Amino acid sequence: MAALQIAVVGAGLIGRAHIALIQKSKQCALAAIADPMPQAETLAKEIGVPYFENLERMLDDVKPQGVIVATPNAAHAVNGLACVGRGIAVLVEKPITETVESAQKLVAAAKKAEVPLLVGHHRRHSAILAQARDVIRSGKLGRIASVTAFTTFLKPDPYFDMAWRREKGGGPVLINLIHDIDDLRFLIGDIVRLQAMTSSAMRGFAVEDSAVVNLQFANGALGSITCSDAAAAPWSWELTSGENKAYPRNPEDCYFISGTNGSLAVPTMRLWNYGAERGWNAPLHRTQLAADEADPLARQLDHFCAVIRREAEPACSGDDGLKTLRATFAIHQSAASKGEVELD
Repeated sequence: MAALQIAVVGAGLIGRAHIALIQKSKQCALAAIADPMPQAETLAKEIGVPYFENLERMLDDVKPQGVIVATPNAAHAVNGLACVGRGIAVLVEKPITETVESAQKLVAAAKKAEVPLLVGHHRRHSAILAQARDVIRSGKLGRIASVTAFTTFLKPDPYFDMAWRREKGGGPVLINLIHDIDDLRFLIGDIVRLQAMTSSAMRGFAVEDSAVVNLQFANGALGSITCSDAAAAPWSWELTSGENKAYPRNPEDCYFISGTNGSLAVPTMRLWNYGAERGWNAPLHRTQLAADEADPLARQLDHFCAVIRREAEPACSGDDGLKTLRATFAIHQSAASKGEVELD
């Protein structure tokens, strides 16, 4: 089978991660790089692939079979539409776009053109989360009653030397918590209502440094999330799963899922169930499930190749990316209004 020709637009940190994985892949090859920055041209020359400052010219000249959009959020919509308009399958990094309205336009255009659109919520390709989802769907936990999630970590002071990270939109809700919103949607189901509070008290910047969110899911389960990038704590996906080698791994959990028949702690995959006797006076028995490990970004690239070949439907579709974006924006909406927000 011939290697698929995949181009990357945006050669920043995440773009370079995608480029490195494409170079290692046996299923695809790097067709070109598009990015106006001089560093991107240097990279393209180093690895011997065509370079373009302009995405549309690259699409017309190279005609790749797939494109990975790894640009700043503000360019996701226009770049995604350029690919869809030419019938080229596209993987758009999270968030799908920077506004609900532009996301709706991109999703609608992809559907109308019947072009595959995959959103880069890469944890959907986590072997650990896939295993947790299988446990939930197997019925071992019974009906899910509640889920508690933590995304607490400490961003170092130099992180905020870039001014945009101190302003609204540059905080842990839109940068970090959006991942956990998608994780919980993937595990538990759609979110139908939420209520949130945010605070900037720890650093005093215009952007929030902490947030708490209460959730109601379509299946009746309730959830809560505690989020802070000013907390000296290990309870977050990046610091517990070990999937991103840039972060030290801690043998802790960040998601606690409780059902009528049992409970599961993730990512350690500790499962609790009762024996013959049920109820709080009876002992709970713990089973340690074998936690699978794999690189979600590499698995996502393999999946994208299958999507391009029309062998698989997107694991995180445009509709999924849009729902996650809506729920994430609703956190700020709820915090500002001091009330509940209902989601479609």
